[in-house]
Amino acid sequence: MQFDLSMPAQLTSALGPDVLLMGGAMILLLWSGWRRESDEHQRSVGILSMVLCVLTMVAVGYYAYRGYTATNGVIAVDNFRWAADEIFLIATLGTIAMSLDYNRREGITPGESHVLLLLSTSGMMILAAARDLIIVFLGIELMSIAIYVLVGLNRRRERSAEGAIKYFLLGAFSTAFLLYGIALVYGATGATNFVAIRSNIISYGLEHSGLLLVGIALLLVGFGFKVAAAPFHMWAPDVYEGAPTPITAYMAAAVKAASFAALFRLWLEAFPTLLSTWHEAVWWLAALTMVVGNLVALAQRNIKRLLAYSSIAHAGYILVALVVGTSLGSSAFMFYLFAYTMATLGAFAVIVALGRAGEDNMGVEEYAGLWSVRPGLAVAMAVFMLALLGFPIFGGIGFFAKWYILEAALKAPFPQTRLAVILVVMSVVSAGYYLYVVMVMFMKPRSSTAILPERAGGWTRAVVWGSAAIILFFGLFPDALVSLTQRSTPAVSKEVAQRSR
Repeated sequence: MQFDLSMPAQLTSALGPDVLLMGGAMILLLWSGWRRESDEHQRSVGILSMVLCVLTMVAVGYYAYRGYTATNGVIAVDNFRWAADEIFLIATLGTIAMSLDYNRREGITPGESHVLLLLSTSGMMILAAARDLIIVFLGIELMSIAIYVLVGLNRRRERSAEGAIKYFLLGAFSTAFLLYGIALVYGATGATNFVAIRSNIISYGLEHSGLLLVGIALLLVGFGFKVAAAPFHMWAPDVYEGAPTPITAYMAAAVKAASFAALFRLWLEAFPTLLSTWHEAVWWLAALTMVVGNLVALAQRNIKRLLAYSSIAHAGYILVALVVGTSLGSSAFMFYLFAYTMATLGAFAVIVALGRAGEDNMGVEEYAGLWSVRPGLAVAMAVFMLALLGFPIFGGIGFFAKWYILEAALKAPFPQTRLAVILVVMSVVSAGYYLYVVMVMFMKPRSSTAILPERAGGWTRAVVWGSAAIILFFGLFPDALVSLTQRSTPAVSKEVAQRSR
């Protein structure tokens, strides 16, 4: 079936999964506010939120199975959108599951916290579908406003409030760049639709328009803040450390994935003919992000800050796929997003499982001798660290994720050899902090005064073992996932495929 997006009824039908999630979230919001705050109530809202996530995943899968398409309009109806939506929903499902146990431990009782996650995810789904700059802005705001609140959710911790203020101020700052960039692109091309922008650039010979080039630069800066690419990453470590741990996991996985999905579609559908203009800027952004993220992570001894800088480094790896700009690069991009999301969710789930009220045990050294008291969690954390490192076999899907990025870089019409070398070297550097965590857990003796970690809640354990199982399974049998990601690419123009360098 092909949707005609010029008809409001068919536009609404094309947004079916998004409407389902938004409508269900609004109903849950009313119900969560109807009753007095309590741990029991917030858990009930959380469980219903997970049910809504599963229903939305089924709806997305149905749309993908039926092979729906659409004429050019303000949203895309393609496999790239459906694959991205599934990743967002998996991350949301895992975050809510962790939050059920985390909120009980920290005394966080508002059920609205789960609803805010749903509303933020609906903004991400809008971002993945956006084929118009106005829709991009709408999706980013819907996603970000909910996250600003969630970061400061734990009102008992000063760091949580500090993180929320920093994220809000810098988020607003980056949105200003993004909005001004949209205005300049519209002023130069007379359009906000991606296809129309591309067409007008070709028709009117705008490749060297100063107004357009400044607009593209501002858009890149705005998205650079959203994905925490260096040098626009300064907010990430403090915000990740201060936010409740499940929300940190959500930001590191889902928020980054949504911002990248929007950036990828925008760059490859609206500006393919300007490849020679934006290529070098994105090349240096990718290289700098990989170097800064990995080198600074080496000095971190707080596990959440370490994973924050790890997240910055992975933003650089993902940017390599954007630099390549081919169908193979697009497939590698989606594969990497899935692998990174599962590894990140699992790592933060272990942190939640080992955490104490007040989160005063976030030092890496607190994990010394974990193998002797919680061997299962130690093994799972090792799998997640090795997956983020890209270690073969024991790192599961993480190895193939980096392999496909490298393959895309080297098989591009103009091979990105230098960028591939930087990626490999920085991956080796990252072993210095990923393997340090593994060494501490398995090789350092546990202090006699160390407090024995309490048994993790059932929902958190489910996230830990579910993530580990997926990483290892697809590490052994990656072909099915590769086949899916190869079909889940945005409309990559012939100009990009031919001129990528």
